[in-house]
Amino acid sequence: MSSILTNTSAMVALQTLKSINSNLEKTQSEISTGKSIASARDNSAVWAISKVMESDVEGFKAISDSLSLGESTVAVARSASETVTDLLTDIKGRVVAAQEENVDREKIQTDINALRDQIGSVVNAAQFNGLNLVTGTEDVNILSSLDRSGSGTVTARNITVARQDLTTFAGTYGNGATLAGNITSSAAAIDSTGAANDLELTFAGAAADDLNVTINGTTFTQAFDTDAATTVDAIRAQINQAGLTGITAGGAGAVLELANTNSFDTFAVSWDSGATNTIAVTNNGNSADDQAATTGSGSASLIYRAEEVELSNAATVNEGDSYRVTVNGNNYDYVAGQGENMEDVARGLKTAIDSGAETGVTTQVVQDETSGAWRVLVDYDGSDPTAGATMTLSDAGQADGVASGGLFGLDNIDVTTNEGADAALANMETLIQNAIDAAASFGSAEGRINTQSEFVSTLTDSLRTGIGTLVDADMEEASARLQALQVQQQLATQSLSIANQQPQNILSLFR
Repeated sequence: MSSILTNTSAMVALQTLKSINSNLEKTQSEISTGKSIASARDNSAVWAISKVMESDVEGFKAISDSLSLGESTVAVARSASETVTDLLTDIKGRVVAAQEENVDREKIQTDINALRDQIGSVVNAAQFNGLNLVTGTEDVNILSSLDRSGSGTVTARNITVARQDLTTFAGTYGNGATLAGNITSSAAAIDSTGAANDLELTFAGAAADDLNVTINGTTFTQAFDTDAATTVDAIRAQINQAGLTGITAGGAGAVLELANTNSFDTFAVSWDSGATNTIAVTNNGNSADDQAATTGSGSASLIYRAEEVELSNAATVNEGDSYRVTVNGNNYDYVAGQGENMEDVARGLKTAIDSGAETGVTTQVVQDETSGAWRVLVDYDGSDPTAGATMTLSDAGQADGVASGGLFGLDNIDVTTNEGADAALANMETLIQNAIDAAASFGSAEGRINTQSEFVSTLTDSLRTGIGTLVDADMEEASARLQALQVQQQLATQSLSIANQQPQNILSLFR
């Protein structure tokens, strides 16, 4: 049936043309924008995913800038630490030269002072954009990543760079909880005669067996003479005549008292008193060697003259923990920094004491082979006319101080005297190691930041590729589709034109 009111063919042709025009418009949009999904209307789910990924890309661009800034800051600190290490090595060379007595130590000290001042300049100038990593102890966080969970939660991640304080700041002694239980002095006084550490051998017997005493590998033999007292007196004379450095034999009657005035050297003592004679041992300096009367052979230790300040190997060291050794009424403090241990505390206390004004006082740091505890050995040679034969010794500890700098003690290096030159040599090793540790720490952090920076760059590229896969148009396909749609549009237009002419045919029925 034909109708002049309803042209079904024209309606179908018109709908077809509209569909083709819509597809053509979409294709032209893809070609002009380069995107197959340009708005949420095109595909809301994919568009939402792409926008989240785009926001991550922008975030990682900011992270890349943060990493670049952090890497530059750490590089400056590493370079400064390496320079400080080189300068400290130069100072050590001067200190070694000062060990000779026939050199001009005043001129050497002048060189050391100049190098020390240069270290201060390097440390103070080692900043990037106002941030100096070789002063202070507070950690620095560098934004390194944005971690997105499956639920959509975003968490910022940081690379923490530990500051390495290379200043000479002495620190501030704490006023917090007591740490006195972590530090113990072996005596209340430092005895310049070594009497507190004497080794006493009490000989008893009437047999004809020889008495043999060996000190640090040197053996003294005495045939039994009249009685125990006479025999011991004879071997006492042998020991004193042998001229063993720092070793003297004293006592009275049948008691052989061996004294060791060597600052830090312990000697092995052994004996053989025969099958019937006996020797009882009282070692005032090392009660662990006390022995009841025994026959035959035995051994004990004749320990050094120095007194011990022992630090607990069971205690945890926290930043701000303050430890003090008081010598002759003068306080010598070291305040632990972040990440330090009892070895660092022991070496810091040694440096503090060496930097003091106590005449005749020398120090050494040792670790007990059995317990692993660190000890500061403090010796006094009796040369201070104001102190007499002994100097008082005490200790203390408190929390919540302000940490000492990593180059604490450098300001007090003084090689103009024999004692100062000797102390400086040991302390320079500690200072150099601190600078080396700082450079190594910064180098490790810089390497990690560089690796993260490369990863973020690669990740950003991968995200961009993923976004492109989701929303970018396939231009080859779009080009081919455009040409096909243009032909379809022309045909649809022609079809509509034909459909619109059909009502004209009805006029021929009325002619």
